[in-house]
Amino acid sequence: MALIGVVALIVIGPEKLPRVARTVGALLGKAQRYVSDVKAEVSRSMELDELRKMKDSMTDAAKDMENTIQSNASEIEKTWADATGMNDNSQLGNHYEVPDSYPAYRHPNKRWRVKRGALPNWYKARTGTRTRALSGAARVARYRPRKFD
Repeated sequence: MALIGVVALIVIGPEKLPRVARTVGALLGKAQRYVSDVKAEVSRSMELDELRKMKDSMTDAAKDMENTIQSNASEIEKTWADATGMNDNSQLGNHYEVPDSYPAYRHPNKRWRVKRGALPNWYKARTGTRTRALSGAARVARYRPRKFD
């Protein structure tokens, strides 16, 4: 390193050497950051591949479990029917009615956006904001100048 420094001092000269050293240092810093970014990207891709493999194995295990449960469900239903004495499906249909499909879920707050954006009535009363809408005829009757006889 000392030999390279002496040669650079002779070739470049003492006036330009600090500027060249700063430029070389900046370029080396950029190169190091680039190499570290590439290493991080490679490690992220390796971790992503491992996570994909783990996800695939978990999905396969879940499918196997589902298949096992479905295969055992018929045996359980048969055992339950034998134990309760309801071997015939017509008996079940006479006592209980199972709906084919359920209605879609509706949120109970019908106008929640309007209610949340509304000003409270106490604020409207304090500021003099009207709280009820007037029809056109009612507005004309209210604001029509009165005749004094």
